[in-house]
Amino acid sequence: MSTSAPSAATSLDPAAIRPRLLPRERDAALYRRAQAEGLSELQARVLAGRLAGYAGPLAALTDPALRHLSHPERLADARRGAERIARAVSEGEHIGILTDYDVDGITSHVVILRALTELFGVPATRLHSLIGHRINDGYGISLPLVERTLALKPRPSLVVTADCGSSDEPRIARLREAGIDVVVTDHHALPLAGPPASAYATINPTRDDCDYPDKTIAGCMVAWLMMSLTRAVLIEQGVLSASTPKLAPWLSYVALGTVADCVSLGGSAANRAVVSYGLRLINRMQAPCWRVMAERLGADSVPFDAETLAFQMGPRINARSRLDDPYAALHFMLATDDAVARRHLQVLDDDNQARKALEADMVEQARGLALAQLAEDPPALVIHLPQGHAGVQGIVASRLVQSYGRPTLVLTPATTPEMLTGSGRSIEALHLRDALQRAHELAPESLPRFGGHRGAAGVGVPLGELERFRDAFLQAVDEQLGGRELYPVVWTDGELEAAQLSLATLDELAALAPYGREFEAPLFEATFHVEQLRAVGAEGNHLMLELSRDASVTRAIWFRALAPGAPHPIAVGDRVRCGFKLSRNRWKGRESLQLMVEHAERLSG
Repeated sequence: MSTSAPSAATSLDPAAIRPRLLPRERDAALYRRAQAEGLSELQARVLAGRLAGYAGPLAALTDPALRHLSHPERLADARRGAERIARAVSEGEHIGILTDYDVDGITSHVVILRALTELFGVPATRLHSLIGHRINDGYGISLPLVERTLALKPRPSLVVTADCGSSDEPRIARLREAGIDVVVTDHHALPLAGPPASAYATINPTRDDCDYPDKTIAGCMVAWLMMSLTRAVLIEQGVLSASTPKLAPWLSYVALGTVADCVSLGGSAANRAVVSYGLRLINRMQAPCWRVMAERLGADSVPFDAETLAFQMGPRINARSRLDDPYAALHFMLATDDAVARRHLQVLDDDNQARKALEADMVEQARGLALAQLAEDPPALVIHLPQGHAGVQGIVASRLVQSYGRPTLVLTPATTPEMLTGSGRSIEALHLRDALQRAHELAPESLPRFGGHRGAAGVGVPLGELERFRDAFLQAVDEQLGGRELYPVVWTDGELEAAQLSLATLDELAALAPYGREFEAPLFEATFHVEQLRAVGAEGNHLMLELSRDASVTRAIWFRALAPGAPHPIAVGDRVRCGFKLSRNRWKGRESLQLMVEHAERLSG
């Protein structure tokens, strides 16, 4: 199918892409169990709508604590990897730290670097930070990174990876041939061939032979567990004192990386524990990076919550790696005084503004291409943007998934001639990485490189193979989805009574935090009358509303409600059905309830 823009003849039923408010299915047994264990009806409703089939102890999720973490030695190869790192520490070897460029990779880098220098006594002169440039180097242990490593003088004898490496056997083999051991720590799905054969050790909870009970932990958590075990080994060997501090203070970084990488915060006791504990550390504001971010966001942003990490800190750090090199993000996280942190944050902020402008332009182009494809009702979208920037592919894909309810891949030119690079985002019903594996089986030459997990993935596709790849991918998606009807969905937790629109209800829901992927923040539906509305924001694309119900009036904000040049979707006096979240509006020390509208549509009558 052509990926050109739609012609005037293209016709698409608007109802096919209109979001639908649908209540979540509730696990009836879990709903009853939660109330029997003392949770409120509303809290039980939230859990039962997100944790279908969960049979573990509810306290591990509702009262997150580090005691729920499993020992790092349950990770396959962890002891072998820790002993190799310990040997490098005790024998004075040069060590390379090679990580991905996104938030998960940067926070992993900070954990490994600070453990080596501050706890294990490795001089900074014996460490080499190796972070790929997204555009020039690409993802993972890329060939340019290998060449850069081999050119180092003195050359490291050990490279420790984080958040990458599981699918990089050819490059790891090249390092091994040069006498460099590679300890891989990662969380991405392994290729069918298994762990990279040339790696000295591969620590990845998704290994078939791995006994670690939680397969959903982020790359930064794998790195943290690995360095925690290395500390224990160094103590066993007498290299470190038994009084050497533990790595718990750096769970602040793990919390940020975990939230930003969109791993599960649903049935994962480990992820919920580290995010909860890490947020408590962050809100002490002891590190310059947290203090300066709070200063930038304003006094009303404190205390930080998971949404602050996901939508404020994460995008700023990711923007740098998307548009340029990621070292400013690393320097920001490692800054030892506020002035340095402030300077690096300004760089991140500037890049984030540039990223937003680039994103808006690419989203507009991508929507036109998507509408052309949607006229044929495909199970997924494959969008090729010949002039697009690789740095914002994933964001654009996410926007299209939200708008059209279909798995989406966005591809742009790679630095390698005649190659495309792409990022994908999925829907709840589709395991994206498995779909790509199936597409590779159907057309191996059209997908020489891919990786990722259930919700997100990256691909490399030869330009000349684009149509063949697209056909294989659509077949793979269709096999998984089984022809189900696809449309954008706003999942809700049902109705809220007018009396429940209160800060007390918000506190009740906040007791179940943190919220994130697979444990989304509660969203409700109700019918209101529009009493007032006005456009707000720098571009006038948000709506500030006053909504009435049962004689009570509540303020609301609907972000990105207005498309450029489009009429207002609702008007004063309208009766509207809304999907909304409860939020706490802080202004000059005062708090009030505000609704955050996710979807609203005019009702007749």
